[in-house]
Amino acid sequence: MVVKVYGPLCAATKRVLVCLIEKEVEFETVHVDITKGEQKSPEYLKLQPFGVLPVIQDGDYTLYESRAIMRYYAEKYKSQGVELLGKTIEERGLVEEWLDVEATNFHPPIYNLAIQLMFSPMVGITPNPKLIEESEAKLESVLNIYEERLSKSKYLAGDFFSLADISHLPFLDYLVNYMGKEYMVKDRKHVSAWWGDISSKPSWKKVIQLYKPPI
Repeated sequence: MVVKVYGPLCAATKRVLVCLIEKEVEFETVHVDITKGEQKSPEYLKLQPFGVLPVIQDGDYTLYESRAIMRYYAEKYKSQGVELLGKTIEERGLVEEWLDVEATNFHPPIYNLAIQLMFSPMVGITPNPKLIEESEAKLESVLNIYEERLSKSKYLAGDFFSLADISHLPFLDYLVNYMGKEYMVKDRKHVSAWWGDISSKPSWKKVIQLYKPPI
């Protein structure tokens, strides 16, 4: 059964798509036009009651929240494709640790920057300079911690590519290529090397080629 993935243009969905490619899982995408509010339609809300992206349908099984979906497929197809959860319980613990770091420390400030610098101007909203300044300062602090971590290991959870790295790809891509803030990565030697590595993965290149950011 081919997995259906809803909303491939969404940043969060791209995490899922990279995971599926790395795990060699066949999928098809279903476009959801957020500019027309399709994510709030009664039909879509039956799949995702909060009206956000992404959602997957795997036969009779429906799941939402991108990080949960990645964990599900990395576990379901553990013996297939690239090992993304770690080979030991200790490695798995570090993958989970950095997934949580991404969700709770990295994502909030970089999401705010994306809204202010990319999406607000698209809809005619004036960016908030104070929020931009505060969000950038918070992200700088987070990236300083990443720099220290990545000075000791090639990837966030160790010397293996994992879900923790995949989860960072979409918004780091925004930061480097669309926000004019690439120096925040390039000025940090180890973060820059890590970004160069993970953004060169064939799975990520395929995703951004097929599903370009909606800007």
